[in-house]
Amino acid sequence: MPLQSKFPDLGLTIFSRMSALAAETGAINLSQGFPDFACDAALLNGVNAALQAGHNQYAPMPGLPLLRQAIAHKFEASAGLLVDPEREITITAGATQALYTAIGTVLRAGDEAIILEPAYDSYAPAIVAQGAVPVRVSLAPPHFAVDWQAVAAAVTPRTRLIIVNNPNNPATSIFSRADLDALAGIAEQHDLLVLSDEVYEHLVFDGQQHSSVLSHPQLRPRSFAVYSFGKTFHATGWKVGYCVAAPALMAEFRKLHQYLVFSVSTPMQHALAAHLQLAASWQGLAVFYQQKRDHLAAGLQAAGFTLLPSAATYFQLVDYSAIRPDLGELAFAEWLTREHGVASIPVSAFYADGRDHHIVRFCFAKQQQTLDAAISRLAGLR
Repeated sequence: MPLQSKFPDLGLTIFSRMSALAAETGAINLSQGFPDFACDAALLNGVNAALQAGHNQYAPMPGLPLLRQAIAHKFEASAGLLVDPEREITITAGATQALYTAIGTVLRAGDEAIILEPAYDSYAPAIVAQGAVPVRVSLAPPHFAVDWQAVAAAVTPRTRLIIVNNPNNPATSIFSRADLDALAGIAEQHDLLVLSDEVYEHLVFDGQQHSSVLSHPQLRPRSFAVYSFGKTFHATGWKVGYCVAAPALMAEFRKLHQYLVFSVSTPMQHALAAHLQLAASWQGLAVFYQQKRDHLAAGLQAAGFTLLPSAATYFQLVDYSAIRPDLGELAFAEWLTREHGVASIPVSAFYADGRDHHIVRFCFAKQQQTLDAAISRLAGLR
């Protein structure tokens, strides 16, 4: 019997497609969001020490107690939040697994989940996999502010979950306290749960602060918040993240988690637990990445791009209308890769309907020499 696809409209992700094109053409890859520089040597030494110490068997299903305690300490030190490491934190195989697990925990066939577009591309397939329906509310450039009245209007009797991304990839925007208040009002009025993707929590620029759903008294008991060590410690290939939720929610989350992955890489958890106790390992990230943002932004602007605000994440969005107004976003990204040797991501890929605003995304989580080389190639656009 032939297999009937659950995802007939899904193909190769735009990230894989553009990275493959960059490799094929020898272009500088500023498309996919990963650093091209090394992790802290102390973190790598910690992994080796854990391996040699024999930490090579299953970790406890929720994660190493030492790591969960270190995470709880970081929340208290960075945001004044008290989180119970035993009942409210679970270590996951990257943020994507945490997102999928939370979605699978909450949604049943026929339910609806609201997502805000442009949206990271893993949300909708995870919703569809549960037999549920993604309901999309669009955000508009350049600021991608949320129209909370539109979100409220999208709620139906079948709505069970609202998924938000704060800081937002690819919009590079962040929520204000008023945004959290509005989200809380909708969630309370309709008794909804919230899934907040907060993997770029420490990459917030220009003196602004990240406001987590965990810091909001009305959102805290009805929210799952997801984080990534890959983004924090330049180790995306380790695929280690974690989810934080109130005890009742986390108990249900763990029921599914234990049958998806059971537990996550033990030596990595030991190394992360030790490294996370060093406040300097995460406190300087905003300054570190803001310098890279500003450097690339200056080069992009000089090349003729119009910059959109980049309040957070390690991405810069640009409008290319002054360079090739005749090309749609995917065509422009492919043209730029082939003809000028720099790969980007079309923002239209983050909208289900592929709406085109003549905007592409560049990643600045790169070495100085990588950014300099990209700026040099793009200078030819003028």
